[in-house]
Amino acid sequence: MPDRPTPTQILDRITTDALALHRALRTSTTDQRTLAAWVTETQELADTALYLFRVLAQHRPHTTSAELLLLERVAHIAKAAQDSGAELAAALARAVENRRRRADAVSERVVLVGPSPQQFIESATDLLDRIPTLYHAIHRDRLIPPSPLTHQPH
Repeated sequence: MPDRPTPTQILDRITTDALALHRALRTSTTDQRTLAAWVTETQELADTALYLFRVLAQHRPHTTSAELLLLERVAHIAKAAQDSGAELAAALARAVENRRRRADAVSERVVLVGPSPQQFIESATDLLDRIPTLYHAIHRDRLIPPSPLTHQPH
């Protein structure tokens, strides 16, 4: 087993983590601690995707359309994770704002403005859907570099 994970292993981990987070967003109850944890998870996904981008950019000349397409798709994976994190951070901010408005309300009727936290979460979920789609496109088009151990595409 290599000391460092291969690009294929990193991409596999990003996609597995994105799918797990996607399931959690669809099925879990939402409180502020959970939202904060999800923001952190999406930031970690984005960091990992950007790390993969740097690894791929560092070791290849990127002269062919396929090599550039791989970099583009990895960059889109990082963007999807970052955008998802931004939506979750907006959900967290809105949830806290709504809670504060309810606490400050003089009457039981509270006016809440703008998208609900759940709408931001749904948007984050939609953004996470892009990651497995890009993953499958990378493998379908055989863009991932060969494994250094086998010299075969994953």
